[in-house]
Amino acid sequence: MKSTFYLEFYGKQLDQAELVKVAKAIWTKSGKKASELTSLKLYVKPEENMVYYVFNEDETGSFPID
Repeated sequence: MKSTFYLEFYGKQLDQAELVKVAKAIWTKSGKKASELTSLKLYVKPEENMVYYVFNEDETGSFPID
């Protein structure tokens, strides 16, 4: 089964795959190997224009929604 998730708000459209791509880029830009990323949780807060992430159940951070 193929599924797609979009979140639309205030004239913006967010694609789950794009948010995962941005988060993975943050992981690898920090010097870690892609294979070391074993879990990823994303929390989208449109009212703050932010996406919060949890890498491997313990490393947290955020990035803005473009």
